[in-house]
Amino acid sequence: MNRFTPFSSPLLLGFDGVERTLERLGKGSDGYPPFNIERIRTEAADGNAGGDAIRITLAVAGFQPEDLEITTEENQLTIRGAQSDRTDREFLHRGIASRQFQKSFLFADGMRILGAQLKNGLLMVDLVKPEPERVVRKIAIAVDE
Repeated sequence: MNRFTPFSSPLLLGFDGVERTLERLGKGSDGYPPFNIERIRTEAADGNAGGDAIRITLAVAGFQPEDLEITTEENQLTIRGAQSDRTDREFLHRGIASRQFQKSFLFADGMRILGAQLKNGLLMVDLVKPEPERVVRKIAIAVDE
């Protein structure tokens, strides 16, 4: 039995890598840590209105900057967190999770990471996609003689 996927259309050429990436991202998303994705306005360097950016905010209470790692590979943003166990503390009750996590986000071609900031237990990663330049090219048709 053949499997029908959204990318199996004969009109979509070269998207097999995207399909594999989407399948990989769909597996293992457990919801920890919770996160938001929002559209934010940025200012241009000259103080005028800038453009739209995307902010990914993860709730990482208890994590220090050295406990977090943000990497990009091709079009995938990966955020990993692992707290080191401190032996100088004795917990009478431990209700704040200190488990490891890995979150991956797929982003479009041309997107750039503006930066990351850890503030009040929230890790914020800002991305921007510059407006693409519309290019129309005429393709010459070769004629066999």
